[in-house]
Amino acid sequence: MSIAEGLSTLDAVAAVVVCGITALAVFSGMIVRFKSPRPRAREESENYYESIDESGKQQRRRLGRLSDDATVELSIVVPAYNEEERLPVLLNDVREYVEQRRRKEEERGSNGAEAFTYELIIVDDGSSDGTAEVALSFARKHGMAELKYVRHTANRGKGGAVTQGMLSAGGRYVMFCDADGATRFSDIDGLLATMTPAAAMVAIGSRNNQALGDTVVERSLVRAFLQWAFHTYVTILGVRGVRDTQCGFKVFTRHAARLVFPRMHVERFIFDIEILLLARYLRIAVVEVPVNWHEVAGSKMSIVRDSIQMALDLLAVRLNYMLGLWTVADKEDART
Repeated sequence: MSIAEGLSTLDAVAAVVVCGITALAVFSGMIVRFKSPRPRAREESENYYESIDESGKQQRRRLGRLSDDATVELSIVVPAYNEEERLPVLLNDVREYVEQRRRKEEERGSNGAEAFTYELIIVDDGSSDGTAEVALSFARKHGMAELKYVRHTANRGKGGAVTQGMLSAGGRYVMFCDADGATRFSDIDGLLATMTPAAAMVAIGSRNNQALGDTVVERSLVRAFLQWAFHTYVTILGVRGVRDTQCGFKVFTRHAARLVFPRMHVERFIFDIEILLLARYLRIAVVEVPVNWHEVAGSKMSIVRDSIQMALDLLAVRLNYMLGLWTVADKEDART
């Protein structure tokens, strides 16, 4: 090969490399431009909740703020979108857990301490069915004054509903769980047992750690394959060390929640990944705990469409943090 031919070959390789880099830059720019989330501010009406007082009367009050001092032991945030059929299962599960916990405390003797306190924040993300009636009727029937019903004027997405609920939580521990009751609620005790209240810690339910405990997971082969594929994709993009990022059963100390949720951007299904990214950037301890889980019919998620959407959203999240468009500033207040 002559020198001229060698130079020609090098020029061709260089041209291909430049074209590839240019195409990658353009693609990345388009992902950041068109797929980056832009959360809207709260409407004034979204700062209030409905509840049923001890006399059975419906009342409207202003939500608390995560930046305030804790007022209860546990806050439970439940994002709900058209969940009139599935929500009662979770509500019963929570009620039974609270009753059993209080009964056990009475049997042990509280030594003058107050009974277990909690709040259950149902964040209705623009439902068009009877989610509101189901939640408030359940509270009235069972005397559950702790249930707080919040309605969004327009749908944000699961991540947005969770974030807004967490920013209004008053618990020493704050958690979110799915409205379908797929995870046995009493499994929260296993998560709480790993945590120290004053520390910045996150405990997440895991459907992939059954070898570590006596738990049962029931899922279809399609869902199992998609979870494996998504986990592989997440690992490639640099989110490592967590086997099950998407389980909708996560508990935070109040300190950890104050660090994470004011910084959240993502309002759709991929929000769990941003939570874990922020936890890593902020050096918040994350522990996985096996939970009992079963697949529940009625999911609002489209397997094909939303899987593609989640893949693009995850890429947008990683690019925004890698390029410095989103930063982790010193901020520990509640964004509203």
